[in-house]
Amino acid sequence: MLSPETRISRPITDRVKESLFSVLYKYDLPEGSVTADLFCGVGSLGLEALSRGADFVVFVEQDWKIISTLKKNIEKTGFLNESKVIKADAFRIGDVFETNENIFDLVFIDPPYARTENVQPDSPLAYLLESLADKITKDGIVVVRTSLEVSLLDNYGKFEVTERRQWGSMAVTILRSANQ
Repeated sequence: MLSPETRISRPITDRVKESLFSVLYKYDLPEGSVTADLFCGVGSLGLEALSRGADFVVFVEQDWKIISTLKKNIEKTGFLNESKVIKADAFRIGDVFETNENIFDLVFIDPPYARTENVQPDSPLAYLLESLADKITKDGIVVVRTSLEVSLLDNYGKFEVTERRQWGSMAVTILRSANQ
């Protein structure tokens, strides 16, 4: 996988990615899923989902330099027809996905750690989760990557935390609809 010359992007390590996808298998994901990779950087999580059987991935990134590398990675892996790249600030994704359909089975939220230090109900992360509420299928899940020191609240609107995993200096929190 190609990486940009900038240090803005911080791709997840292969070991952690393997562990994360082992966890996702217990949710029967990503096979057959429609996935969103928000703050995708070079596309590491979304491309891994595609390589493990996801049907389609929407990649959202706001930095043009990183998008250039992302598009090369998508082309290099042969997933052009199974992906879409959107240039946007993923914290404003509600403005981008203008449908009320439940379209995603799996959503990765992987912003720069500094942008997830505030996890309170009035935070950008809480707003993002609220805006995704009607974009997730009934059985869908949201995976939020943060620094190890950050603990998400137990609930964000219709979402509740179902598990939290830690690897090195990072944490991954999995949320599902409270109406399961």
